Amino acid sequence: MVKIQPAIVWFRDDLRLSDHPGLYEAASRGAPVVGVYVRDEQSRALKPPASRPLGGATRWWLAQSLRALRSSLEAIGGTLVLRTGPAAAVIATLAREINAGTVFWNGIAQAPHQAVAADVEAALARDGVTSEIFSGDLLVEPRAIRNKENRGLRVFTPFWRRVQGLGDPPKPLPAPKQLASISGIASEDLDDWKLEPTWPDWAGGLRESWTPGEAGAQARLKAFLDDGIKGYTDDRDRPDRDGTSRLSPHLRFGEISPRQLWYAARFTAAEHPRLAGDIDKFLSELGWREFCRHLLFDIPDLAERNLQEQFDAFPWKRDARALKAWQRGLTGYPIVDAGMRELWHTGVMHNRVRMVVASFLVKHLLIDWRAGEQWFWDTLVDADTGSNPANWQWVAGSGADAAPYFRVFNPILQGEKFDPDGGYVRRWVPELAQLPDDLIHQPWTATPIELASAGIELGKTYPQPIVDHKQGRERALAAYAKIRGKD
Repeated sequence: MVKIQPAIVWFRDDLRLSDHPGLYEAASRGAPVVGVYVRDEQSRALKPPASRPLGGATRWWLAQSLRALRSSLEAIGGTLVLRTGPAAAVIATLAREINAGTVFWNGIAQAPHQAVAADVEAALARDGVTSEIFSGDLLVEPRAIRNKENRGLRVFTPFWRRVQGLGDPPKPLPAPKQLASISGIASEDLDDWKLEPTWPDWAGGLRESWTPGEAGAQARLKAFLDDGIKGYTDDRDRPDRDGTSRLSPHLRFGEISPRQLWYAARFTAAEHPRLAGDIDKFLSELGWREFCRHLLFDIPDLAERNLQEQFDAFPWKRDARALKAWQRGLTGYPIVDAGMRELWHTGVMHNRVRMVVASFLVKHLLIDWRAGEQWFWDTLVDADTGSNPANWQWVAGSGADAAPYFRVFNPILQGEKFDPDGGYVRRWVPELAQLPDDLIHQPWTATPIELASAGIELGKTYPQPIVDHKQGRERALAAYAKIRGKD
């Protein structure tokens, strides 16, 4: 009887067992399966474009997600090996150690990941080890949606129409029920990777807010489709309501796949036709994530350069004091400050508020969008290499399908429209909690008596606005006029 050589499954941004094509195929061969996650901080620098090192919040999430993945694998007889170093060398060495015949993984359609994967494939081939690569990160691979110039689409609506026109993606695959494994393989200790903060431990709010891992992702999806999807089209714009899916960090780390979201949502729509409109809206948000990933496929330096070159001449201001006030949620504009404080505490920010705070930084303060994108990259648990820079460029007006630069969000009106009772502001800016609804989004208009009765002393207990809205808007438009050649 011929002994089947062991197989390796290389986990990356796909920390799940279900709908994991690489794992599914490896398990189906009947060979012992060894899972590996490589902390590769060296390959980044070998070839441009470099991949981005994780921010603080995503490092915390990764630690929790790896623990969950290890437990899930062990529950079905598998194992997860952790190692540090260039992925090509690490995986080739592991393959030699266990005499592996094949290494399986899911592709990631991003230039840095593709470069590293190509190195892994070449290193394995030199040792006579086969590589098998599968699709699992997207609904549609970027090469399937191109224009006549063989370039990806830059406008969302026709892009999403093309995706939908291709029909349903492949159905999600089940998780293996049992794995054969190998014992005694050397693995590093996750705690030694120091992914989580110790002193100061700023992750308390993250622990309160999230349950990382595949089980947490599936539970969140079920809760959302059972109870949260009704009214999603309108409620998703209300930060004072629990109206969003909160699935983005799970999707970011591949604890759940786009295909699983697609089919679960379609099944719910079939079961409850009255929810079809809300589900279509939810799926279009999944489509936006897809759109941003396709942009990144064509534009690897999306986080570094303006897609619209005229913005290279934009007169950005260097204002460290204003940037710090924005980061700390001390701008004097309650909806902006509430969003920035929510971000620091929970690792996310409501989508509507993300647009407001981004517009405020780029337009009211004239600070380069890249400074805001970098802050979000470090503080968001769902910081995504495609969505984060694409969304910032959308707000700035410099990106694909971008909002026009002259669209300057009024933080007062945005607060009054989407947080009309002030519930969101009261939660995250408690020093304003005693103000009446008609003043909570513009406390500087309150009379001294009204401020005193609410326990507020502007400039001391809560800051005055760091910029006047009207003046900030006019300054932004004047700056934009310069790069348009109108001045």
